[in-house]
Amino acid sequence: MKNPSYPVHGAGLGLRRTLLGPLADRPPEQVDFYEVAPENWIGVGGRYGKQFRAFTERYPFVCHGLSLSIGSPAPLDETFLQRLKRFLDQHRIRAYTEHLSYCSDHGHLYDLLPIPFTEEAVHYVAARIRRTQEILERRIAMENVSYYAAPGQEMPEIDFINAVLEQADCDLLLDVNNIYVNSINHRYDAEQFLKALPAERLSYFHIAGHYREAEDLVVDTHGAAVVETVWDLLDKAYAHFGVVPTLLERDFNIPPVPELLTEVDRIVEAQHRQAQTDLRRQTRG
Repeated sequence: MKNPSYPVHGAGLGLRRTLLGPLADRPPEQVDFYEVAPENWIGVGGRYGKQFRAFTERYPFVCHGLSLSIGSPAPLDETFLQRLKRFLDQHRIRAYTEHLSYCSDHGHLYDLLPIPFTEEAVHYVAARIRRTQEILERRIAMENVSYYAAPGQEMPEIDFINAVLEQADCDLLLDVNNIYVNSINHRYDAEQFLKALPAERLSYFHIAGHYREAEDLVVDTHGAAVVETVWDLLDKAYAHFGVVPTLLERDFNIPPVPELLTEVDRIVEAQHRQAQTDLRRQTRG
């Protein structure tokens, strides 16, 4: 199931501070890698810092940022990027990813806001991603985000994402739940959207829960179990791209660890099914 082009392999879990103790006491065999927001750990010392270091020395880690604000009109925070580079190197982080959105304008806005889908924004954001990669001295991956309005839209979301990835020459963190959420809220075909993304730029997948406000409104929350329609879309993603490393996100309403791990088990099972299907095809071929 390993693919040398991916930074990690198998099934992953977002590591929250409340999980450090339980997971250290009984390390789960089904979790192959962990993900953290670097902003929550840069500069952390003491007991938590030691616990975190013990984890990064034992397991593969990826980082998913919260504050880079790649689409912001404010200048890129290069001081933060220098601190981030030291953190990524110190903990041998396998991949750094961020949201294709913005969350600041000379001050933090405490939300992920959509970048206008315009040609001008493509050039602007791609240049900032290239500069980020230059400072970090590594490729990064951008995540397709959920959004609830599209101000100033001049092109479809899929064209905007693909243009940014191409011009920036960066990778893609594909969030399966975000595709589903947006497909409901903006009325497009989720599977068709998924298949239009570039396989050669994939870093890994996210999967998460959401909240259904109404028939035509779904809110991305990371605060509930993954629903069956999103599990089905994950199967379709594997069928199209092959087995891709996949991480479960859960940011609040975190259940007891055994219950949380049942969703990681479902990722493992889905990956195993697809691997078997791929093997049968190769054997027949």
